[in-house]
Amino acid sequence: MRHTQFVFGSALTLLISFSLHISSAGTESSQLAVQQQAPPARFAFGGNAAEIPAEFSENLIFLPVDINKSQPSLFILDSTAAASSISKTRASELGLANLQNPVLSLPGVNMPFANIATADEQNRSVQLGRPVQGTLGADFLNRVVVEIDYLRQTVRLYDPGAYKYSGKGIVLPLKFDGSAPVITAKFTLPGQKTHEGEFVVDTALDASLLISEHFAEAHRVFSSHMKTASASDPEIEDGAPIVLGRLKEFEIGHLDVQSSIAAFVRSNPKSGPETNRAGVIGGGMLRRFTVIFDYVHQQMILEPSTRFTEYEQEDKSGIAIVAKGPGFKTFEVTSVQDGTPGAEAGVRKGDVIAGIDDEPAADLTLASIRSLFRQVGHKYKLLIQRNGESVQITVQMRRLI
Repeated sequence: MRHTQFVFGSALTLLISFSLHISSAGTESSQLAVQQQAPPARFAFGGNAAEIPAEFSENLIFLPVDINKSQPSLFILDSTAAASSISKTRASELGLANLQNPVLSLPGVNMPFANIATADEQNRSVQLGRPVQGTLGADFLNRVVVEIDYLRQTVRLYDPGAYKYSGKGIVLPLKFDGSAPVITAKFTLPGQKTHEGEFVVDTALDASLLISEHFAEAHRVFSSHMKTASASDPEIEDGAPIVLGRLKEFEIGHLDVQSSIAAFVRSNPKSGPETNRAGVIGGGMLRRFTVIFDYVHQQMILEPSTRFTEYEQEDKSGIAIVAKGPGFKTFEVTSVQDGTPGAEAGVRKGDVIAGIDDEPAADLTLASIRSLFRQVGHKYKLLIQRNGESVQITVQMRRLI
């Protein structure tokens, strides 16, 4: 049982210090204390907490935000974004031409900003299969304590000046890579010793874990006898080739997650090119917990839920898809991995999935298709549009790792 205590004090008196750990070849890590002072969040009725009717899409979190009393928009919570922003498309739809000194409002909370930028979110919207109307970044997270209950799909915000945690979760110290939160974790592969490294925590990444090939090579991770599979995920490095493998265990504090899936990527993800971060922890791992981001006290708290021991299912098709067009209902194949059920059935890059079994594309979402393709042993009839013709293809799912 978690107990949240409030202590007297005002967020006005709090200075938020971020420890930036900047590494470069042949040099020691250095630390800078960056103090950010901004107007505090204002909670309704003089309170110090609010529950937000969040929308969860797979492992990502969208919060309703209105700017200067505009129509609400759904902003993705992105712990790696340096600053909050609104999509250019959404700003145009709402007629928001002047974004100086805006007030962003969520149910029960108002938050003044010096300004808010516009950003092109079209590519991310296509990758996720839904409109991303804005982003809530570090300038939001550093002024409230954010509690994300992935199991119950709720988000609560607390006044950091009156917040004190007293539950039974594990409390992890936070470092910061730029504005992105970083924690230390360990992972073990079959037949190998345990590897420890620093991981960026990314709430806007659907996957569980990314491990940089640089880190993997430096620690000879690939000498393991772990079974791997080539893959491509539009959300990871814009669909660049990656390698998937299943870890023996992933350790955060004293908590051991068994058999989680890691994607090995070429770059050092979500980090500067000269840093030595091990990788990124995404929503696929965070969904096992209630997660509390408390930037003011430089800590992240994890409370395991009943999902903690769930076995993670990988894609079993070898087919990577994005969603385009009106309503994101044009499901286009961006790649098909050799030797996978999709390739063996004859699915090709550029194909458009117009239906699955008896469900037309209009009744599907990108998230629902990806969920179907993670089912063990299922066989699906795909209606494919290819070069102006309709083709029916049967794909038998099977385990790839």
